[in-house]
Amino acid sequence: MKTIVGTVLIAVVLALPRAAWTDETPAPVAQEKPAADKVDLAIGRAIDFLVSLQDKDGAIHELNANHNLTAMTSMAIMAMAAVGHQPSDDTKQGAAMKKALSYVLRPDRQDVKGYLGGRDGSRMYGHGITTLMLSEMLGMGVDAQMDQVIRDRCRLAIEMIKNSQMMNKDPRNKGGWRYGPDSTDSDLSVTVWQVMALRSARNAGLDVPKELIDNAVEYIKRCYSSKRSADGKPENMKSACGYEPGRQPEYAMAAAGLLSMQVCGAYDSPEVKGSADWLKEKKVEYGGEWYFYGTYYFAQGMFQRGGEYASYARKLVEEALLPKQGPDGSWQGQSGQERGSGKVYATSLAVLSLAVKFHFLPIYQR
Repeated sequence: MKTIVGTVLIAVVLALPRAAWTDETPAPVAQEKPAADKVDLAIGRAIDFLVSLQDKDGAIHELNANHNLTAMTSMAIMAMAAVGHQPSDDTKQGAAMKKALSYVLRPDRQDVKGYLGGRDGSRMYGHGITTLMLSEMLGMGVDAQMDQVIRDRCRLAIEMIKNSQMMNKDPRNKGGWRYGPDSTDSDLSVTVWQVMALRSARNAGLDVPKELIDNAVEYIKRCYSSKRSADGKPENMKSACGYEPGRQPEYAMAAAGLLSMQVCGAYDSPEVKGSADWLKEKKVEYGGEWYFYGTYYFAQGMFQRGGEYASYARKLVEEALLPKQGPDGSWQGQSGQERGSGKVYATSLAVLSLAVKFHFLPIYQR
């Protein structure tokens, strides 16, 4: 009724002769449609770019880039899911996700021990990335059969992560992971992907022993750069994680430690607070070493922290990434190994960094 009355009143007013308008009755002004959100536009172009790279088998990769296919396709799937696309959607994005997920679920992508990083050469990095993607996609398959395959692949992959953590390691490396399933040392860059996968799988109801996650969190805390008091607390309350225990903090590892500790529930730990404060004062240059990798963890980790940390990080990330998007909708790493990792890698991480406004994936929800 309100809409009908409003429409009638507008029609009457517009029908009045111009002389009837007074200084007190300004003529109606046509309302402009609100401009499309710049972040939404950038994300849409990025997703279109990723979809355009899909090959006939379902893998998402650049032409002649035939390495790490399982891991890169998994990152692209997560980027699409993070902004609300699903494999069941009757859209080009939904169709691409379905095809990509079917590719990752092929029997030849995972060996009999559950390892997902062998066939494509992505090692434990790729294993953690793909396991995280699969655990986040539980319940999002196009049918019950696909959901069951996702669940079966996840269970095997989690068992591989468990067995790898249980390798005979010295106290410094206990609880972490490194490049191969049989590695007896650890580093933070590999560890955080396994931790995220474990936490996601546990959240989804899979059997993940709590001690696996607890041991991993203890390893991450050992990577926090600070002397410890007699009761084990860090003395430096404005520091962060390094690549390994005893190493100095740097952007990517600091951000990775911040996010992974929080998704495991250590929201109030001194290491989390110290890392957030360290990152808030860190001057980060676009295109620096492992910039996209670090920015993904930074955006999501500061969002988990909430308040001024979240708003500061979101503004910083959007202002840094949006002007650097290529005409084709992609991003490209600028230095060292990250440049060689390709556009699927950088674009997927950029989308995941910008996707903090959506909160679709359970692992990133606060």
